[in-house]
Amino acid sequence: MKIDFVDLKAQYASISREVDKAIRRVVVNSDFILGKDVESFEREFAAYCEVAHAIGVDSGASALELVLRAYDVGDGDEVITASHTFSATAFAISATGAKPVFVDVDQHTYNMNPALVEAAITPRTKAIMPVHLYGQPADIDEISRIARKHNLLLIEDACQAHGAKFQGKRVGSFGDSAAFSFYPGKNLGAYGDGGMIVTNDATVADKLRILRNCGQSEKYKHVMVGFNRRLDSLQAAVLRAKLPHLDDWNQARRTAAALYKELLADADHVVTPREGADRTHVYHLYVIQHPHRDALMTHLREQGVSAGLHYPTPVHLQPCYEFLKVPRGSLPVTESLASRVISLPMYPELTREQIEFVCDSVKQFPVQ
Repeated sequence: MKIDFVDLKAQYASISREVDKAIRRVVVNSDFILGKDVESFEREFAAYCEVAHAIGVDSGASALELVLRAYDVGDGDEVITASHTFSATAFAISATGAKPVFVDVDQHTYNMNPALVEAAITPRTKAIMPVHLYGQPADIDEISRIARKHNLLLIEDACQAHGAKFQGKRVGSFGDSAAFSFYPGKNLGAYGDGGMIVTNDATVADKLRILRNCGQSEKYKHVMVGFNRRLDSLQAAVLRAKLPHLDDWNQARRTAAALYKELLADADHVVTPREGADRTHVYHLYVIQHPHRDALMTHLREQGVSAGLHYPTPVHLQPCYEFLKVPRGSLPVTESLASRVISLPMYPELTREQIEFVCDSVKQFPVQ
């Protein structure tokens, strides 16, 4: 059996008529840039996230960067975030001229450890940017409390957590603003790049609409130096077709994760994900730990199972951040995870037979 890490073709097959109709609508109307589908999707996604405003942009990375710029984060500022994440989280901070300050993560949820946040706050700190990693909400209640106590911005990196909930409330609705990615493999994925910023702040929303559209308040009236970071109408149309299915897809992921957990319970040396209290994990990725990760990955590949690494090198140890001089060993949980994590196939269309095959393949790995 050959099992892909993700199968976008299977998803398309299930909703092809809806997607084809949506794409055709944009093409026939020739409504390609900031068209009606963008406006409609922004309203629909804002309602889904239980917030007042949503601003579509061209990627999750742009969403993270522009939201920081909208709050005037820049030179001399510091933003506290996690190093166990995709590098774009930190790149967005650096792009504004601010400095990313990394704190370690919780060993069970893999998200920012709130007990370490206050020690990282300095007079230069302007914002805290927790990451809802792999689809699991961070401990956003405690992080929010810290942000309020120190009068800091709270910006959620929700790029992997579409539809996830903390205490029954959707991620993206806790902070001052939040950023989402619609990269094709995400729980809600476009057919190319795309992103979204959500907020309840009307002033910030208006500023973001100007920033993403070349600084224009109206055509050819540039009221600030802006960027060409608009969400494409074709991608918005695809996302509109997909959004009504998101909760069902997330539930399918949770069902797959429960089966993985059950079948891997007796697997030697395997640590399965732990869902934090009061959280609804949507399993963008199903990440296990193993002390012989690289050898296990080779073994799975030989069995026909594709697996992924998220993430093999922490951001603070990437060559591009050597100048920050964050010493190896300073984030022990993050660094340990980087050598142990492996992502198993995860998508809503996974069958029980496929999951059983993956788990059997893991269990067949010879103990070393």
